[in-house]
Amino acid sequence: MTLSLTDWLQQSRLVVVSVDKSRGYVRVKGHAEACSELSCPEQTVVVTEDGIGPGLDALNAGDIIRVEGPADRPERIVVVRRVWEELTSPEF
Repeated sequence: MTLSLTDWLQQSRLVVVSVDKSRGYVRVKGHAEACSELSCPEQTVVVTEDGIGPGLDALNAGDIIRVEGPADRPERIVVVRRVWEELTSPEF
């Protein structure tokens, strides 16, 4: 079965539920509404609209992200949309 671009985008995006900076964990919710934890070593790069962010400090609960690298230990986290942008979008 081939996924449409829209389906692929929806399935590849995660919503940040919480961030535990001291332990290096990010709890996320996927398209199936199931939560999981990502273990983020210090080498994990967070990319935001401002460029490369200062690690997990750049993430907020509610942000929509895409993960690159192994699903449970990402090498790179890309912020697709900020929580405050989500709340002000016409879709909301």
